[in-house]
Amino acid sequence: MKIKLITGILLILCLLAGRGAFAQIIDDTTKVIYSPRTTLQLFEKDVLEGILIRQRVDTSINNIQNERYWYNDTAYYQHLGNIGTAAQPLLFRMPIKIGVRLGKNVFDRYAYDPDRINYYDTRSPYSHLYYVQGQRGEQVFEGIYTRNINERWNAGIAYQILSANKQIGYTNRRAGLIDNQAVKAFTHYASKNKRYDLFFNYTFMKHEQIEFGGVRPLSTDVIPDDLFGYETEEVFLNQAGTEESRNNLHLTNIFKLAGENLKLYHTLDWHRQVDEYEDGALTTGVVDGEERLVFYPDTIFTSRRTSDQTNYRQLQNIFGVTGNSKISFYKAYAKYRRANIDYSVLDFMLSDTVSQEVRRSESATFNQLFVGGQLRLFYENKAEIMVDGEFQVSTDYHVKAQGKLGGLRVSQERLLRSPSLVEEFMLSNHFTWDNDNFNNSVFDRTEVAYAGKLGDRQFVKLSGSFTNIKRYVYFDTLAVPQQLNRNQRILGAQLAHHIRFGPIHFENFVAYTNTDEADKIRVPEWLFDSKLYFQGFLFKKALYGQFGVQAQMPTEYFADAYMPVTQQFYLQNDFLIGSYPVIDVFINADIKTFNVFLKMSHVNDELWEQGYIVTPGSLSPQPNGFYPGMRRSFVFGIKWMFFD
Repeated sequence: MKIKLITGILLILCLLAGRGAFAQIIDDTTKVIYSPRTTLQLFEKDVLEGILIRQRVDTSINNIQNERYWYNDTAYYQHLGNIGTAAQPLLFRMPIKIGVRLGKNVFDRYAYDPDRINYYDTRSPYSHLYYVQGQRGEQVFEGIYTRNINERWNAGIAYQILSANKQIGYTNRRAGLIDNQAVKAFTHYASKNKRYDLFFNYTFMKHEQIEFGGVRPLSTDVIPDDLFGYETEEVFLNQAGTEESRNNLHLTNIFKLAGENLKLYHTLDWHRQVDEYEDGALTTGVVDGEERLVFYPDTIFTSRRTSDQTNYRQLQNIFGVTGNSKISFYKAYAKYRRANIDYSVLDFMLSDTVSQEVRRSESATFNQLFVGGQLRLFYENKAEIMVDGEFQVSTDYHVKAQGKLGGLRVSQERLLRSPSLVEEFMLSNHFTWDNDNFNNSVFDRTEVAYAGKLGDRQFVKLSGSFTNIKRYVYFDTLAVPQQLNRNQRILGAQLAHHIRFGPIHFENFVAYTNTDEADKIRVPEWLFDSKLYFQGFLFKKALYGQFGVQAQMPTEYFADAYMPVTQQFYLQNDFLIGSYPVIDVFINADIKTFNVFLKMSHVNDELWEQGYIVTPGSLSPQPNGFYPGMRRSFVFGIKWMFFD
């Protein structure tokens, strides 16, 4: 049913858009006058900083076949073996946000980011259809439509679908695993005298993930081959699921009092995130020779079924002043954030010999004030000095200093921030904690980077960093938060290199992370990603395409396990993820305004291993399941753009 629905939506949109394609306005030489050159993008941040360059819409076919580029965050992630599943960054990331925050972020990469919405300036209506289909049920769809109401006012809307079918422990081939739907509506208005800009967007996402708890090992002596029966494997959970819904409203007003030299701005953000975890079949089994609850550590309120919910709401207002010139940029602001959170858990109460459902709940409210600013001094595009800071009154802060000279960049950063709400407090049927004794964590990071061309055929981007973390908060092998009283030190380096020999291109990315002094931070020591492809015109320049192979491989490490109740990845010390390359073969093509790709993903499946694990389970002290990566799958995708 889901496939038919998406296919029907796609067909209808194609037909509607196709009718417009035949009605393109042409000039006297029969050339189409509406194209990517007349369909431009702009970003709120650029306008606020006085960067008025409008960019063409992206028509490139580069990386269109790469799964990382199907989402709103293209970084490397550890996930649960399928598209749309809970995920955390594979490499260490320096945190940015300070102050109160929920701390449930495993679905962030699939949601539209209100702060990074791309707005448009079009001479004609613009729409695109993006669709990806894999033979094992992987589906991605996005339809977008935008147009200028007049030369100063643009509006648009987009609709996104992600879905995936179960690969593990299923009886129905089309049993759903992921169902994600998202919407963004956006508009930009500029006054006739160019002294006022308004940016507005509303985003919504509803994400449903069936929780099967991973593959259940036959014994505590795990043999890797026993984990790759896929549909015949026994799983931990049979009636569990996570549902997350997000609503965001973002509004920015920019007033130019003295041109670009002095501007006032106000930004309002309203955010709501509701997370629900349900399990209607809590089961017991024999663990270490005794009968006890399977998968979960315990039940706290009821052994009948689990129904946990958190409802987080946040309203934030920023009032600021900013300005820029040929040699400088400045910004100063005050920020007020009010947040509320409600926890709710199902319980049963015996009344007059009748058992009744009741909800246990807890609530909290937070009011926080911040001040911040930024100053940049620069000379053309050759040199720049920047200082940036944000301070929460009496507690958290984030400061950064950075210098650039040509392609060289040096930065020093410090962040002091309080634990997230999830790290401080939890109320559920399987976990409870109240960590009001946790202190603020301190992150210090030094980074040196260089990016530039080496001759006419090569491009290189190189960086090195050292990060020191005091009082680091992590989730231990019991999936509960702990705070270290010793430092965690991370040494990292990354290299991105691109070289071409005529139509042959060779791209490589290598990341090195030394965690010898950071035993609670689990990332691979090495990550390799290489792509070799031919790129050029074919058939008298009627077709521009790529044909190539790509391989990605992390070295072995003790990857984190996953606990769906809290939506947190946590430490495990039982299973070492092996060094296993995933190899894809692809063909990408650009036919005017129509992009298409064909890909055989994981082409090396079962060539020398039966499979690979992306997220391991935990064997002790509480058994948890293993998540194998996707098997070989033929995938195709299209992106069709219409410029009228």
